Amino acid sequence: MGGTATVAGRGRKPKPTAQKKLAGNPGKRALNTCEPQFSTVSNIDPPEWLSARAATMWRMLIPELLREHVVALTDLHNVEAFCTAYDKWRMAEEAVQLFGIVVESAQGSPMKNPALTAANESMRQLVTFGSLLGLDPSSRSRIIGGNKQTSTNEFAKLLST
Repeated sequence: MGGTATVAGRGRKPKPTAQKKLAGNPGKRALNTCEPQFSTVSNIDPPEWLSARAATMWRMLIPELLREHVVALTDLHNVEAFCTAYDKWRMAEEAVQLFGIVVESAQGSPMKNPALTAANESMRQLVTFGSLLGLDPSSRSRIIGGNKQTSTNEFAKLLST
């Protein structure tokens, strides 16, 4: 199979047409003029079913993603999944801090704290959904943002102190 694979999980993912245009179409191949343009979002509150911590993460992420024009209406489930995974990861880490890495099994023998498994699974989900949203340095370098104004995110100020 030559070129870009279309089977999920195989080969390199195709670049969006907008990214190819901004790069000057270096491959000189015909551009996809039928690529879908999903509805953009100007602002959206966290879904009511999110936990308080997941909703806080939502309120931190959404302004940044919207400022860079990298999230559409069809991407909101990825934001929700990221925020939910973040909350689960934090809960699992708190359980590890509270009960330790090794806990007592029902038979009374030492065993690995099951919260470690939950923390690892949640962390993998964070990586997956964060990458889809451009939240890590590698995937961020592949995303083209549209607006370079300064951040107005109130939580970003906490990182600079």
